[in-house]
Amino acid sequence: MIEVKVAGIAMDSSNMPIIILKDEQGKRVLPIWVGLFEAQAILFALEGIISPRPLTHDLLKTIIETVGVSVHGIVINAIQDNTYFAKIELQVNGHLEEIDSRPSDAIALALRTAAPIYVSDPVLSMATMPQTPIDDNEVEAFKDMLKDLKPKDISLL
Repeated sequence: MIEVKVAGIAMDSSNMPIIILKDEQGKRVLPIWVGLFEAQAILFALEGIISPRPLTHDLLKTIIETVGVSVHGIVINAIQDNTYFAKIELQVNGHLEEIDSRPSDAIALALRTAAPIYVSDPVLSMATMPQTPIDDNEVEAFKDMLKDLKPKDISLL
């Protein structure tokens, strides 16, 4: 397993958000396509934006902490038919429990709890690409789009 960081968010040619994960050496980049709401949750965590009311991942973090559990880390552990799979590792009463998760939800939770993000070696071998710079204009355009996003806009997708 290799630890990765969220390097940013970009948009593909069809305006779908992509979470860009990068290894600590900066040699490999793993793009993960996510939905708009998940991208917004990840962007809020990256930017330190606090919603007036708890978003789903904020609520999950509060519940986890309230019951005395901690997020040990998350692992993006498989890719099948172009779909990534992840596990959230929870520290519960001195042992680890693994919970199946979408990578986007696991990443949003990891960012909120300062938990490490890992990618398994097989996923890295299959899905990473050489690092290419993220265009700052793409990041700004995505932030602008999310800022103005309303629930009725999602129903049009």
